[in-house]
Amino acid sequence: MLGSTIFRMEEIKSVIEPDLERKKKKLLEIIQHYDGLLVAFSGGVDSTFLLAVSHSILGDRLVAVTAQSPVHPVRESEFAVRFAKSRNIRHRLVRSREMHQADFLANPVDRCYICKKNILADLLAIGKELGISQVAHGANVDDLGDYRPGMQAAKEAGAAAPLLEAGLTKSEIRLLSKQMNLETWDRPSMACLASRIPYGTPITEAALKMVDQAEQVLLNLGFTTCRVRHHDSVCRIELVPDELTKALDADIRQKIVSELSQVGFRYVSLDLRGYVQGSMNP
Repeated sequence: MLGSTIFRMEEIKSVIEPDLERKKKKLLEIIQHYDGLLVAFSGGVDSTFLLAVSHSILGDRLVAVTAQSPVHPVRESEFAVRFAKSRNIRHRLVRSREMHQADFLANPVDRCYICKKNILADLLAIGKELGISQVAHGANVDDLGDYRPGMQAAKEAGAAAPLLEAGLTKSEIRLLSKQMNLETWDRPSMACLASRIPYGTPITEAALKMVDQAEQVLLNLGFTTCRVRHHDSVCRIELVPDELTKALDADIRQKIVSELSQVGFRYVSLDLRGYVQGSMNP
């Protein structure tokens, strides 16, 4: 993945602030003050870094919790299980409840708030069961500049955001992850599968499964970053600009159309703007 990733080290270093060591030291100090910590662990760049750092300090006083449901790609929870096991980190899987919440399934613009509020309630309950009062999530400074209603839910629940508190940006987290030999350092940003469905369009398990399977097809074909936006019978594929040409190769294009048709899409389209993070945000 390193050879084709859009997250090359020279690009990351060019945007790193000179006081990175100060931020790293602050993060360590923040975590050292916890008697115990329960980390919301999705398997993404941020939560994996937070989990690894926290485990190095807290050891068995740390517990990782990963939510499982149709809104989370199967590949993410599988990675989370492997990562925690490889480092002997205490790990719990929990079935999140958003697919049973009518207000979430209606897909309003604050769906992330509804989802995160429910998940955090479950995490707090697990923490209480284990005698751990503090829950943390992997929000960073860059999240402040995006539409993230889930941040409000985390604030209301009293969840800590150590990476944000330390002032760390996404690029800095990637660099520190690289220094720690975390395989996630150059992994593309992830988001729940519900973000592939336009606001106002009801969320169904069938639609989420189609998106998950379609994106796995693209990843299997070697694309590093992709989003499959679900528009009923039409799928709109977003790829990083450097990989648009690859998708137009005759053999690759035929495989994409054939396999995504089997997934259930009648029409397969390629968005010429390329991948745009949060392109469906209001």
